[in-house]
Amino acid sequence: MLAVVTLITFTVCLVIAITVHEASHALAATTLGDHTARNQGRLSLNPKVHLDPLGAALIMFAGFGWGKPTPVNPARLRLQGPSGMAVVSLAGPVSNIVTAIVFAVPLRAGVVDTRVLGFSSLGDLTHLPAYVLVSLVFWNLLLAAFNLLPIAPLDGFKFLLGILPPGAARNVAQLEQYGPGILVLIIMLDYMLPGPGILASLLGPVLNVLSFAVLGRDLL
Repeated sequence: MLAVVTLITFTVCLVIAITVHEASHALAATTLGDHTARNQGRLSLNPKVHLDPLGAALIMFAGFGWGKPTPVNPARLRLQGPSGMAVVSLAGPVSNIVTAIVFAVPLRAGVVDTRVLGFSSLGDLTHLPAYVLVSLVFWNLLLAAFNLLPIAPLDGFKFLLGILPPGAARNVAQLEQYGPGILVLIIMLDYMLPGPGILASLLGPVLNVLSFAVLGRDLL
């Protein structure tokens, strides 16, 4: 029973984090003048419009997944050039961090039972409120940290292009075509090789800093 509740909580919290992330991209783009996402129904907190079929399947069977990329037309943004896309890209991770802060408030204030704040598993149903909040904080921070990696097509890559000098940005942009392959290779190596893995090494320090800042403790 507890295993089922843990899995459901785990999945729902990840879906919430993905939905907030993608809807925030749509909100940022709309605010800057591009209504492409809004016209396609993506300016919404309905998870159905943001979940990718393959990404949703992986959430259920692999414990991690992704949403459909939010459509953005850079030419319609009031901030022209890479800077406009940088703002839209950064909106996703920032929204996840803000969401994590909101859900961390009851935990830090002691409103819920915080005796079981470990993320590994649910101890018993009396600790469910704390576990749900911890899961919401964890997934939002993990999604923010993951998307801030400067590897295409993640948000961190687009943000990097927006803040680099034009010459450097053009040089880095040439690496965009290799980004998805690099990302897939990293994930495959993590599954094949022993040890903590490349992603854990990259994300662990960032996630620890974010979790201490938001929750006052390590989530892992």
